[in-house]
This record gives sequence, C-alpha cells and structure tokens, in this order.
Amino acid sequence: MTSSESTPLFQYYFRALICFAAAGTLAADIDWDHLRLIQPLFIIVLLGYTYAAYYLSKRLGGDQLILLTKILAWTDAGLIGVSLSLIDFSLLPCILFLTMIQFNALLNGGLRKWGEDNAAFLVGILLSFLIYEPKWMLSGRLEISAASLIGVITYFCAYALFTHARMSKLNLEAKRLDQEQQLHKMRTYKLSRYLPPPVWKAINEGRDKSLQTERKRLTVFFSDIKDFSELAEEMEAEALTDLLNTYLTEMTKIVHQYGGTIDKFMGDGIMVIFGDSSSKGVKHDALRCLSMALAMRKRMKTLQQHWHHQGIKRLLQIRMGINTGYCTVGTFGTANHLDYTALGAHVNLASRLESAAEPGEILVSHETWGLVKDTIMCRDKGNILVKGFSHPIKVYQVVDLRKNLGANQSYFEQNLDGFTMYLDMDKIRNYDKEKVLQSLAEISEKLRDKVIQ
Repeated sequence: MTSSESTPLFQYYFRALICFAAAGTLAADIDWDHLRLIQPLFIIVLLGYTYAAYYLSKRLGGDQLILLTKILAWTDAGLIGVSLSLIDFSLLPCILFLTMIQFNALLNGGLRKWGEDNAAFLVGILLSFLIYEPKWMLSGRLEISAASLIGVITYFCAYALFTHARMSKLNLEAKRLDQEQQLHKMRTYKLSRYLPPPVWKAINEGRDKSLQTERKRLTVFFSDIKDFSELAEEMEAEALTDLLNTYLTEMTKIVHQYGGTIDKFMGDGIMVIFGDSSSKGVKHDALRCLSMALAMRKRMKTLQQHWHHQGIKRLLQIRMGINTGYCTVGTFGTANHLDYTALGAHVNLASRLESAAEPGEILVSHETWGLVKDTIMCRDKGNILVKGFSHPIKVYQVVDLRKNLGANQSYFEQNLDGFTMYLDMDKIRNYDKEKVLQSLAEISEKLRDKVIQ
C-alpha cells in the first residue's frame, strides 16, 4: 500500500498500523463462547506478516526491493479483504478499510495503483470464501466498529503527521535548492565571462560535440598598445592593472556591440574573430570588423584624455591589423585542457599586419579591402614584407567610413574598366598641386571630346 520510493522503515510503520487495525477488528469480533479458530490464527498471520515484510525489505535492494514492494502492496489489500470477510463484512469496518485502500492507492501511485489494490482486495475476499463462508452482517456489532474505527483513525492521523513532516522537509529542501540555484546562476555567469560565446552557448545547449575543428572563412582582428612594455616598467602594478582593465573593458564593450568573438587576451593584446557564429556572410563580417576597429580607435582618443588627467604622460596608442581568409576554428588541446581558437596562415597574417601598423593605424589585407572598399575608405600603402611570408603582402590603411568623410574627404579612389584613380590630397605637396590639376583638366577635356564606341 506504500510507494516504491518509501524506505523500509516507513513501510513498516504504516503496514503495522494497517495490520494492527485489521487484527484489532478481528479480535473484537471473537466470540469466546463459540470460538472460531480461523480468527485468532489469522491475527497471528497478520502480525507475523508485518515483521516478515519489514525484514525482507531491509535485506533486499535495487530491482528486487521494487518488485517486493509491489507484491507487498497487493498482499496488504488482499489481507484486508480476507479480514473483512472474517468479520462477516460488518458495514462500518468495510467502509473504513475500503476508504483507506482508496486513499493509499491514489496518494502513492495514482489510478494504476488504485486499480491494482482494488483488484487485490477483491482477490483477498474471493480467497477467503475457500476457507470461510461469511454471514454478510449489514449493521455490525459496536465493538467491531469501534476497534476498526480506532485503528483506521490512528492510521489516518499518523499518515497526516508523516505527510506534514514530509511537506515541511520538502519546503526546506525547496528553499535550499532555490538558494543553490541562485548560487549556480551566479557561478555560471562568472564562468561565462571566461569562455568565448560560441563555446558557452554550445555547452549550455548540450552541443559541445559541435565544437570540433572545421574550416571557415573568417575575418581576424589583432590589436595591441604601442610601447606598453615600456609603460609597464614605469608604472606601479596597481595603477597598471587599473589602466589595463579599463582599456580591455572598453574594448570588450565595442567587440560585443559589433558581434565579434573575443578569441583571447594576450596582456594588452586582443584577438577577435568574425564569422565563427551567427554570420551573415563574409562581407558583412568584414564590415563589422572594420567598423569595430574604427570605433576602438575613436574610443581610444577619449581614453587618452582620461589617462592624461590621471597623470600618465605617455600617449598610449593602439595599432590594429585585419585579414580575411579560410582558417581552422574549433577546440584544440588535451583531454584535460581545451582552448577554442582559430589557426592558420590568415590568422598569422592578421597578427603580422598589426605588428607592422603605426600607432593609431589600422592595416588591412587586400582580401579584406576587396570586401569593404565600397563602404570604407582605405589608402593603398603598397606592398610590405612580413615575417613568415615569402612574398610581399599588399596592404591598405583604413581611413574611415565613406559616409563620415563628407566635405573633409581627402582620399579618392575609383576603379573602372579602362580607368583607375588614386588621389591622396594629404600627400600632395604644394609645388605638385598645379601639375595634378593640369593633368585632371587635360584628361577631363579629352574624355568629353572622345566618342565612346
């Protein structure tokens, strides 16, 4: 009559109450002048069964205990059926014990257990007919009714106390679990800051197997602070830590604003990749990356003023390098330590471009320039030699978004079939100005007179 999840001690207490209630009801029905031997014998069976069931429950475990619990639940209902038969189905005990069967079944196992227990109860009644023929008393004697009433009331009171104690314990457990959940959320939040968003999202969604290495076309960004090593030798550790944390915090906000993934921090250096997750195309990734770099350069000017007011005389400037190409991205390392990163020649090139950039300068490769030239103005800086590459690398200096230049635009470029122009007014000297204007005027006049076939 009890749940399979209950402990042997719990089963013992409530099985004992059921059996004692049935035994007390039988004892009250005994007519000592016309003694029927089956009643005292069955009382002994009930008491012996109570101890035997408890003993077996303690000795068994696992699947055997689950099976035994089911058998004992059916046996409980069957024994009650036999007991009611032996008291000639006295009305009040029948109602009380039948109510107890419904209560236990529905409380501990739902409709399925309710059906099983009632079936066992009927089987118990039918089996009792083999050894005893009841007289079907509809009213019943007062002593029998009183004994069964006391036993069943005791059972319900004990079960109510147990349920109250269990509910109190469950409420305390719920509060403890809620506190642990809040603590877990806080730890989870702190842990998420140490992992790249794709890694954290995959682990959180149970897709950590999806972090295997794969080839992707990424836009890779590197930056660092020029002469930061010299600054570290001049400043106290606490002040340097505050400066670096302020810088990294501000740069990280901008990275998140433009949807980049921070691959790693390397002291004052930052590596960011675009295109590893939620990509809308390689051109969109490159545009987001360069827009991020321009925002970083702008924010750095504000930070320079902030640090100057704090007494830092050295003018801190960042240099940045960007490249686009196919990289191997995923988790690398050992079974005990894994790192999510991007590897490949194009990653190395982005790092080399950052090293080759002047303070405050953003250098991009030809591959990246080809993706963003319509939206972002870049100056052609020609070819440079970088470590690790045998051939010269064509690079471009990022000026600004074309929409931001307006009347202040000093660099012009145009590439059409049969026509290519690069004009950097900042580099034209006064004595060359007239030559440039004369050349443009001559070309313009000839173009107007030319009949295009």
